[in-house]
Amino acid sequence: MKKMSRNVLLQMEEEDDDDDGDIVLENLGQTIIPDLGSLESQNDFRTPEFEEFNGKSDSLFFNDGQRRIDFVLVYEDESRKETSKKGTNEKQRRKRQAYESNLICHGLQLEATRSVLDDKLVFVKVHAPWEVLCTYAEIMHIKLPLKPNDLKNRSSAFGTLNWFTKVLSVDESIIKPEQEFFTAPFEKNRMNDFYIVDRDAFFNPATRSRIVYFILSRVKYQLINNVSKFGINRLVNSGIYKAAFPLHDCKFRRQSEDPSCPNERYLLYREWAHPRSIYKKQPLDLIRKYYGEKIGIYFAWLGYYTQMLLLAAVVGVACFLYGYLNQDNCTWSKEVCHPDIGGKIIMCPQCDRLCPFWKLNITCESSKKLCIFDSFGTLVFAVFMGVWVTLFLEFWKRRQAELEYEWDTVELQQEEQARPEYEARCTHVVINEITQEEERIPFTAWGKCIRITLCASAVFFWILLIIASVIGIIVYRLSVFIVFSAKLPKNINGTDPIQKYLTPQTATSITASIISFIIIMILNTIYEKVAIMITNFELPRTQTDYENSLTMKMFLFQFVNYYSSCFYIAFFKGKFVGYPGDPVYWLGKYRNEECDPGGCLLELTTQLTIIMGGKAIWNNIQEVLLPWIMNLIGRFHRVSRSEKITPRWEQDYHLQPMGKLGLFYEYLEMIIQFGFVTLFVASFPLAPLLALVNNILEIRVDAWKLTTQFRRLVPEKAQDIGAWQPIMQGIAILAVVTNAMIIAFTSDMIPRLVYYWSFSVPPYGDHTSYTMEGYINNTLSIFKVADFKNKSKGNPYSELGNHTTCRYRDFRYPPGHPQEYKHNIYYWHVIAAKLAFIIVMEHIIYSVKFFISYAIPDVSKRTKSKIQREKYLTQKLLHENHLKDMTKNMGVIAERMIEAVDNNLRPKLE
Repeated sequence: MKKMSRNVLLQMEEEDDDDDGDIVLENLGQTIIPDLGSLESQNDFRTPEFEEFNGKSDSLFFNDGQRRIDFVLVYEDESRKETSKKGTNEKQRRKRQAYESNLICHGLQLEATRSVLDDKLVFVKVHAPWEVLCTYAEIMHIKLPLKPNDLKNRSSAFGTLNWFTKVLSVDESIIKPEQEFFTAPFEKNRMNDFYIVDRDAFFNPATRSRIVYFILSRVKYQLINNVSKFGINRLVNSGIYKAAFPLHDCKFRRQSEDPSCPNERYLLYREWAHPRSIYKKQPLDLIRKYYGEKIGIYFAWLGYYTQMLLLAAVVGVACFLYGYLNQDNCTWSKEVCHPDIGGKIIMCPQCDRLCPFWKLNITCESSKKLCIFDSFGTLVFAVFMGVWVTLFLEFWKRRQAELEYEWDTVELQQEEQARPEYEARCTHVVINEITQEEERIPFTAWGKCIRITLCASAVFFWILLIIASVIGIIVYRLSVFIVFSAKLPKNINGTDPIQKYLTPQTATSITASIISFIIIMILNTIYEKVAIMITNFELPRTQTDYENSLTMKMFLFQFVNYYSSCFYIAFFKGKFVGYPGDPVYWLGKYRNEECDPGGCLLELTTQLTIIMGGKAIWNNIQEVLLPWIMNLIGRFHRVSRSEKITPRWEQDYHLQPMGKLGLFYEYLEMIIQFGFVTLFVASFPLAPLLALVNNILEIRVDAWKLTTQFRRLVPEKAQDIGAWQPIMQGIAILAVVTNAMIIAFTSDMIPRLVYYWSFSVPPYGDHTSYTMEGYINNTLSIFKVADFKNKSKGNPYSELGNHTTCRYRDFRYPPGHPQEYKHNIYYWHVIAAKLAFIIVMEHIIYSVKFFISYAIPDVSKRTKSKIQREKYLTQKLLHENHLKDMTKNMGVIAERMIEAVDNNLRPKLE
């Protein structure tokens, strides 16, 4: 191929205005290498440079066996398609040809080969030579080894714990610890300062792939209206290439036949993804080395979160067992179940006309279950979780700082480039206020305001849609409760086996929770696509800005979507119902639903269990089962067509792509779970246990998925978990309020305490000592049946005999009192106690949280010392080497000057 001038343009004749433009071919002067020519013009890929596949299925090199494959591009040869449009194919071919030519101009070496199974597919293998790697390592500020480091000695277990730690740790004889180095950003003019023992091993495969992807993402291929189109992502999205990915180093089930292959994929599968390793710690250093820091930091965070959940799960189970073992001592539950107390209390209908009067003892079983969750242990556990979440976040910051030091991301200097989608829209020319030079932007300030307004409106609309769905669920609950109330209670004494466990309230709660979960998942699936469309329209400049913007939109939506039904049950249901003679109606038609006599806590527990369990099952089906089925079908078709040996690049091509957003959905899934574990944990102390079990499986399932079902991801640098950290901090602050309000307003703990200390003894009570006896009778107000309005009168009630009053859950004066049906003194005592409890609990927990945050620094003193020590030694090393070079150069210069002076003076002296 001839050397081309920098801006040689090949005019395209295209009908599509959007594609009209010039093909850009570049010449970077010094970086150009011996030319391979246009791949599509080299005798149908038959040249000495790229011959037919050599039959080695595990080969990671070009056919010469010397140049390593750093990336693979895949496209479909248009000339061999059975049905194709010539015009469109020619445009795609010329764009691809220009792109590949420009890759060569940037110093990359390419080799192409056809698919073994499908001759229409062409695999373009990409190799970055030493000079290119060095050039871009300096541009990207990649830190590379200077000399071995003896400071990063790993702390090992000692004493009696040594054997236990050894069992849980990764076997170092299988996965050997990485050698530690002092590192510094690479500079070509200081190449001699770096620890280069072997050029082939100096840049590991992950770093090589990252450098090549950096080039692939920025090479141009077309110019339209002075705006360049560039990047492999755009070419893949437009179908010019079918895929672009780095290679796995071997098969996951067995080691490579190549003795020089490190077999890291095999080791990760064996020691990380295999079920037999479920109890072991994760090999984080190998994960980081193979997949990059961004993947590594995710699994480090997930593993640390899971470890911290162990403590929360133990305390939660202890509180659950406390409630379970003490349920027989629950006085108010005994009164509900007692035939002479609960069996004789006639309750008012909970809906209009169709709902019957009912006896309190039909809620006997639910009251027993409620005793398990609504106990003193609930309060203890809520306070504990308020402290636990702070400890988790603070200790994670310290762990994250340690990983930043160990993985050399303390001073991450990589300047993030603008996204290709952003650059492609840069058509407006403005003057930069700082440089006073012209620059292009995608839209004016007014246009940006319009876009932000439209995006915010779209998000607000979808949030309103979720709220509308919640209202729909409420209407369903109100309507179906009437049906269940009319149909289920056949035996009024509560002895029917079905009625004993399936009360109208329970049946309504379970069916509504299932329908709510289904609606949540449907809206979630739709909104994921909508959120991406909104964020694309918003057009953030960098990938970090894009991910942060999408993160906030998705989390805001998911927060309302997943938690709205829980907030309704916890804080709204049964709170604004009026009383039987004057009930409150939704939309003027539906009577507001009431809680059980024991409150809505058990219903909230049911809702959380169904959503958490259903979400875990659904996610595993989506993340594991579907990719496995797709790969299984693909393997079946390939085996049925051919029994030839397939090369490594073709095996990887037939794996599933990870997706554009990578770990975004994994983080989102865990953060939503984190919200369930913290926001509503007072109602369900077993939530941490469920999360712990799920996360233990999640780690291994994600590991199995990455190592066996998906193509290798492009390694990326990351310092931390990004926008998810402040989101977790926000959830932790909100969790204190929600748990305090659940205990105060959803559970019956405060009314019971008020009764025990104030209303069980004189002057309000009749007992001589503090007791819970009489609590049920005291908390159920009396209503006169004759005061029913025609609209709200229950039917039938003749089965209960001739009676004139019924009871309902509230604190109101009885009929005949001067203030009949008004709130009594007990009500105001309870309200005051609830508000006081919320204020006291919040202030105590927030004070403890503040103290913990202040007492635990984000970076440990030991890590700070290591960072400062390494920085000092690195600077000293570079400075000493620089002084040695200067001294050596000055010595040479001095010798030459002396020699020159000597040569000049000698003739004169003679």
